[in-house]
Amino acid sequence: MASLHHRRLVIALITSFVVGLVLIAAPALRIYAVNGFSPNQELPLPLLAPIGPAPVSFIVRGLEPSTRVAPDGAVYVSSIRGVPGGVDLHRYYASDGAPNGDGTYPFKYEGQPDNCGIFSEANGGCANNHLDPFGLGLGGGDVDIAVNFPSRGVPNLALVSLTLAPGVTGTHSTTRGDSFSTPNPAVALIPGDDRQWIDGTDAQTVYLNYHDAETFNIDVQRSNDGGEFYLNGFGEAIDPQTFPAAGGVPATNSANIAGQIKVDRSSCPSRGNLYQIFVAPDSVTENLTGGALRSIYVGVSTDVKLGLPAFTFTDTKVFPGPAGAQNQGAGNLFPALTTDDFGFVYAAWSVNSDIFYSFSTDQGTTWSSPINVSFPVNGGHANLFPWIAADANGHVGIVWFGDDQAGNSNDRATLEPGHNASQGAACNSGTTCMQGWAQWNVYYAESVNGHDATPFFVRNVISDHAIHRGTISTGGLGGGADRSLADLFQVAFDPQHFANVAFSDDHLINTEVSGSDNGTDNPTSRRKIRANFTHQLMATAGSVVTTGSCAGSPPPPPPGAEKITGGGQIASQTPGQTANFGFVAMNDKPKASLSYHDDGATGGSIDVHSANTSVPSVTFQGNCSTFKGDAKVNQKLGYKYTVNACDNATSGAGKDTFFISVTGPNNFSYSDGGPITSGNIQIHKQ
Repeated sequence: MASLHHRRLVIALITSFVVGLVLIAAPALRIYAVNGFSPNQELPLPLLAPIGPAPVSFIVRGLEPSTRVAPDGAVYVSSIRGVPGGVDLHRYYASDGAPNGDGTYPFKYEGQPDNCGIFSEANGGCANNHLDPFGLGLGGGDVDIAVNFPSRGVPNLALVSLTLAPGVTGTHSTTRGDSFSTPNPAVALIPGDDRQWIDGTDAQTVYLNYHDAETFNIDVQRSNDGGEFYLNGFGEAIDPQTFPAAGGVPATNSANIAGQIKVDRSSCPSRGNLYQIFVAPDSVTENLTGGALRSIYVGVSTDVKLGLPAFTFTDTKVFPGPAGAQNQGAGNLFPALTTDDFGFVYAAWSVNSDIFYSFSTDQGTTWSSPINVSFPVNGGHANLFPWIAADANGHVGIVWFGDDQAGNSNDRATLEPGHNASQGAACNSGTTCMQGWAQWNVYYAESVNGHDATPFFVRNVISDHAIHRGTISTGGLGGGADRSLADLFQVAFDPQHFANVAFSDDHLINTEVSGSDNGTDNPTSRRKIRANFTHQLMATAGSVVTTGSCAGSPPPPPPGAEKITGGGQIASQTPGQTANFGFVAMNDKPKASLSYHDDGATGGSIDVHSANTSVPSVTFQGNCSTFKGDAKVNQKLGYKYTVNACDNATSGAGKDTFFISVTGPNNFSYSDGGPITSGNIQIHKQ
């Protein structure tokens, strides 16, 4: 699902007396590969999702497939049906059978992990991978999955699905998708969320990001239990210096589009770094005046590795792009980012006509000049929806959709000649006008020296048929072009360094649904929308390098820079109870992240999180620091906090001190503090 400026998927309803689920037959086997990739295979789904006993059903679709490969080689693909239809999961693992003769995988359909609807008890309760009898789930608006990397045992699989209200549903599996934990419909701290992404590291650590609808900052939370709850850490990826150019306050601002969050899983000093890519206007003025989302930014958190309940990000502008056609610039859904096994960082984005690529050799501090990776293979045409994967040392793969005609992907007059400029409109004459429409394919660019001064890419088409005809919208619900393929697809490398790609496809007519077939080239025919999958069968770009040196380090803070970090507990306002705190604050480009919770507050439980809606004040005196700024109290804006913390001893309990005061609307006031009862506070000086 796109950002708040984009769409909410709408599930089509059709009248039907079908009461059972019918599986789509797999496509016929092929005996050839496409530029080193397996034949494209459809991932089967039920045709219809009946809504209880009523004579209506949801038409099942497979959109925006999220793809991951676990370290044990298990391949996972999850796609959305749209709210409230839930999401679907397919898995291939060695125990599912050997690959077919043509290299395609015998995927196992794992059902719907976000299954826990309001009538779920009648269908066996939650965590059964099946929707309740009324076809209602806890998501379907967006999906993302992540795998963990344990030293032994079955890798954890985390999944998040979007409902908007209450927000993000989270669940996870320790059985390779055969069963899931009971879905948690409120893993996001802030209700009213949009476009969540996740990434995993170690055995159980998963990071979640999403748009906070009120400020449109990108909130980041950490889970230490594999993705069932995300309560172990909090930060905001748009720092206070960048927020005026990229934030959503006031609500009329252009704001930003958030891409995926990625954690560094290398064995280098950068291990554990957290990276967040986003697209936003180039300046405060452009943001305030509805300017194009034309510039690429990356937020980096290094203090997240401390494991504290709060962490900060520092943002860098990677590329100040032009406004572009239709005033879109780089806002072409979605910017993408990844890291390799040696700590190098890579980014890709679309300006509709081209896919650009940049890399960082110093942990996201500085970036290379952008390279146009699509022009040599599909120059002059529309190219969009990039996704990027990396592993080893400089091994990079980028996928995207590209068409065969010049013109913006949203331009119906150019890419869909011969019919009215609206979805499903009939041909102006005859019934075959789609023969002259733009045809889209899946492209793949691969490099084995992705962070060299001049990376070399091998580029190929990896779809074995045109996957779509006509326009593709990059405007979300507000756009006027075709939304059939939604907004994204993904690529992931497996342990053999081969690419695995799943993408939405609507080249077939949904002939199984009555009344859909008005002819192959007739835009009034109902298309069958399914996730398709292909994977790399042979190396196409040369030998992957698995040795070498780690990425460089960012420059040290300037002389006089100071930082204070802390986490632990103090006595609550209610005797016998404790309040939890965690924070990071620094005076170089002042920023602070605060998480505080007191169930024993005399006025009722209080939850405080800092907000980057303004630049905080951070001062140091001796072994103490005072920092103050904007806050959310119980998820509501409009509050101010002040913290004074002192590092009085190496061992903090009973000696270090923490004091907090919070003020807000309607004369709200809260204060507490004293010696910490557990934890530690530490001053860091440059």
